[in-house]
Amino acid sequence: MKTIDKIYINGEFVTPLGQEYFDLISPTTNEKLGRVRLGNTEDTQNAIIAAKNAFKTFSKTTIAERVQYLQNIKTAIEKRKTDFIDIMIEEYGGTRQFATISYEYMLKGFDSAINLLNTYDFTKKMGESEVQMTPLGVVGIIIPWNSSNGFICSKLSTAIVAGCTTVIKPSEMSAQQTQLIAECLHEAGLPKGVYNIVNGLGDVVGAEISRNPDIAKISFTGSTTVGKIIAKEAINTMKRVTLELGGKSPNIILDDADLSKAIPLAMSAAYMNNGQACIAGTRLLIPETKLEEVKLLIKEIVSNTIVGDPKNETTAVGPMVSTKQYARVQDYIQIGINEGAEVLIGGLGKPEGLENGNFVKPTVFINVNNQMRIAREEIFGPVLSIITYKTEEEAIEIANDTTYGLQAYVSSSDAKRANKVASQINAGRVQINGIGHDPMAPFGGFKQSGIGREFGVLGLEAYLEPRALIQ
Repeated sequence: MKTIDKIYINGEFVTPLGQEYFDLISPTTNEKLGRVRLGNTEDTQNAIIAAKNAFKTFSKTTIAERVQYLQNIKTAIEKRKTDFIDIMIEEYGGTRQFATISYEYMLKGFDSAINLLNTYDFTKKMGESEVQMTPLGVVGIIIPWNSSNGFICSKLSTAIVAGCTTVIKPSEMSAQQTQLIAECLHEAGLPKGVYNIVNGLGDVVGAEISRNPDIAKISFTGSTTVGKIIAKEAINTMKRVTLELGGKSPNIILDDADLSKAIPLAMSAAYMNNGQACIAGTRLLIPETKLEEVKLLIKEIVSNTIVGDPKNETTAVGPMVSTKQYARVQDYIQIGINEGAEVLIGGLGKPEGLENGNFVKPTVFINVNNQMRIAREEIFGPVLSIITYKTEEEAIEIANDTTYGLQAYVSSSDAKRANKVASQINAGRVQINGIGHDPMAPFGGFKQSGIGREFGVLGLEAYLEPRALIQ
């Protein structure tokens, strides 16, 4: 059993002043993996002071210096590929397939950050004036447990490009993953205080980051509920905020789509990361005339979907991250039944032989209307709702009838038609005939899926403040 009793402040692994411990539990077996000692408010303040002091010099570093720092981090991470994949599987229950893809995306993010540094013009001409894009200051980075290190790397690399320093609050549930990335960052040899990492609870460490006047910006990924709390606190000191929040992504299968391709893709979108993804395509919009054909395809696909130990190469759906999350998903399945939706496949309880872990039967509901809670609320598990439509216009209307707007999916054999439909969806990203990631394209949500964008030029400029020199 492992005890993690260090946080990272001002270039050193230090013992937290906080005395509280949090148990780390395997989602696959519910056995105790270890524990982590949590930082407190004073630890967070010390991290902010270190970042504030480091900003004075780091904000003046050259592009070449920042490129080298990013390359150093990437090199350190490349040395420990197996460790990154294995610890994600063990601590969080991500499947080997997903953990491997996440690792590759993490590395590509540094290439994109370096590309940004080499191409972005930090000094612009606007009107008759010179506009300098200057780093904001200390950035508070608050991230969730799903794909923890991926979020750390994407946000930290953007901060480095901008010349900002950071205080990072990962999820306490991701402490082993956090320890690994902290070791890689330490090896990379960045100046002291450029990044600081404090394990701790949201209402302690996260709260201090949200209210501390020396934090200039917060970049948060997580639930809409917590995002609103952070935004309310941040406004008191006029912090800039980037909030990437929840989603209830629609997946429109148009009537000309090749179902033999579109439906397997739809199931992958619904069950990605064990369904614990804000971008999961959990509302499947099907032409009314295609429903019977789709039902047969889905039953066959889900029947052959392997649920089990995430270490296995063939596992497609692993466990929920915690018993709490498992109970939440079960509650929603019961809510769907109570609302009158019909379980096509899956349902309540654990798959046979997987009783010890937090495993959910991949579940598909039919006879769902868009006003049901299972169609409107983020479940964060492998639960898919099928909604039928009569016309293309109705499909678009249903897709947009949500408080969210993070991602959407469209499938059609006609690329021009798919693009036309995608252009009418109120979502930050729309995937057309596939599932992909462009690290130079903006990512973020309409409506209650967030504020601002990450990645690429728009993501970078959220870490910068324009200063106009007028002569």
